[in-house]
Amino acid sequence: MQISKTEFKAKALEFFRQIETSGVSVVVTDHGRPTLEVRPYREVTHNPLVTLKGSVASYRDPTKPIATSEWDALK
Repeated sequence: MQISKTEFKAKALEFFRQIETSGVSVVVTDHGRPTLEVRPYREVTHNPLVTLKGSVASYRDPTKPIATSEWDALK
């Protein structure tokens, strides 16, 4: 659902109750452009470090300078 800032300001508590009961987020627009999303709070149930596991390369000497040619981002 999308609503304007003006409408949201006038009926904020009503929208909060609607979001809490339905679980559906509301997108607030400014001059037709989406600017904010109001959604129900969802507690993080997983450890964010589990997501990162295996995504970092190991370094034998992390303080050793590396050459510019070794940066993957520059390739």
